[in-house]
Amino acid sequence: MTFRYAMLPTPVGDAMAAFSDEGLVALRVRAEPHEALESVSRELRGALLPDDDSEAVEDLAAQLEGYFQGERRRFDLTLDWRLANGFTREALAVVCDIPYGTTASYGEVAALAGRPRAARAVGTACRTSPFSLVVPVHRVIHADGTIGGYGSDIDVKRHLLELEQDEESA
Repeated sequence: MTFRYAMLPTPVGDAMAAFSDEGLVALRVRAEPHEALESVSRELRGALLPDDDSEAVEDLAAQLEGYFQGERRRFDLTLDWRLANGFTREALAVVCDIPYGTTASYGEVAALAGRPRAARAVGTACRTSPFSLVVPVHRVIHADGTIGGYGSDIDVKRHLLELEQDEESA
């Protein structure tokens, strides 16, 4: 299997997108996107080839732009889930159903995924999600209403939640 990647600018930092023939394998937003490239390459156990002009890259770029401009509330992409298995995949599937502009607690996601006592496992699933932004793990918060973590950058999570709240009230 051949894997391809592209670097895409976003308002919250550069994103590294990896694709297989089956769909988007990973989307990681980091201060240093080349670290994400190395990490995903290790996880996939192979090199990723540059891909800056395929239809998949153009589609993702357009959807990201629409999201950040408040014109898109849900991503419509084919996801290749090979980097998320077991309960992680089940929890992330539930996260995909959290509506734009709303939040759910880690415990609520765990219950909806069929394991009501697995709130910490949901936190791990969110932290290790291969699909930043397109699987809206930023919408998962603590039961007390605090926003909790978001990988290594809580300011990104806050920005995404504020973006969605602003669009909801507009």
